[in-house]
Amino acid sequence: MEHPENNEKYKGLQVNGGVSSQPTVNPYRRPRSSRPRQFTAGEYVEGILKGDMSMLGRAVTLVESTADIHQALAQEVIEKCLPYTGNSKRIGITGVPGAGKSTSIDVFGLHVLKQGGKLAVLAIDPSSERTRGSILGDKTRMEKLSVEQNAFIRPSPSAGSLGGVARKTRETIALCEAAGYDTIFVETVGVGQSETAVHSMVDFFLLIQLAGTGDELQGIKRGIMEMADGIAINKADGDNVSRAELAAAQFRNALHLFPPTPSGWRPEVVTYSGYYELNIDKVWDMIDRYFEYVKQNGYFDKKRNEQAKYWMLETIDEQLRNDFYRRPEIKALLEQKELRVLNNEQSSFTAAHEVLERYFRIIEER
Repeated sequence: MEHPENNEKYKGLQVNGGVSSQPTVNPYRRPRSSRPRQFTAGEYVEGILKGDMSMLGRAVTLVESTADIHQALAQEVIEKCLPYTGNSKRIGITGVPGAGKSTSIDVFGLHVLKQGGKLAVLAIDPSSERTRGSILGDKTRMEKLSVEQNAFIRPSPSAGSLGGVARKTRETIALCEAAGYDTIFVETVGVGQSETAVHSMVDFFLLIQLAGTGDELQGIKRGIMEMADGIAINKADGDNVSRAELAAAQFRNALHLFPPTPSGWRPEVVTYSGYYELNIDKVWDMIDRYFEYVKQNGYFDKKRNEQAKYWMLETIDEQLRNDFYRRPEIKALLEQKELRVLNNEQSSFTAAHEVLERYFRIIEER
């Protein structure tokens, strides 16, 4: 196209025509494929056994996926990794929000790494009940661990399952063990039923408490206290040391009122400061004493066998529940029964009984 400015009447003015198209920054660059490469189960396993952190992260993502094709591949990977699992210390860490769990895990983890170990942290982030979204900001709170080569931090959304414990956390533990991580921390949300679920997949259950907040007696809850193998009073620094020691004495007195634990171990109470990194060795000495005790009396292996059976039954329950609610016939029948129940035309119990009878007939006809 000719520019009008190049007309003879505009003497001394000239506009160049330019170029038709601009060259790329790198003309030899090959366009990237829109679809990421799909790895085989063998490639996943090979990478995990080599300790490839990137491949481990991909495998965990595969495990957490709800897609049927991903689940089939994930289970194949887990099965092939099983011979290399079971050789770690699994430690659950819980406490009320604000107790300093993430800060404590940061300094506990550094203690593990200084002893020459490898650490995996599976941090469960609470999901929004409305959007199902999670912040997944544990790496931000664990500033020191997040830059360590021998530390693997994996935040996972709770997605409302098991009261805050990710549905596939136990499978993730197996993958981390196969990758050579000899210490695994599982951090709970700290509310709901997450403590029960974590307790069923770890060897040692640590309860982190606070002192000086006016709720020492409120914190002595029978359920969570019975599950705890050790109690650590955080923020025992400065003017709060005496209050922390007083809280520790109250917890020790409360523990004496409980019946003996199945392992025979009497839970201990220690004080420490995660922020100022004080008495971290005392917390870890307590954990070491526990492992030495339960391995000598055989409870360690017994508990792991019980946990394996428990999660087998939990998986069966989950599969049955998913199969039940995914069937179109059941969905339609549930809508009908819900209307009848809401209109007081049928009781909730008889409606549920009829829906289950229909489900069992569908199974028998298959």
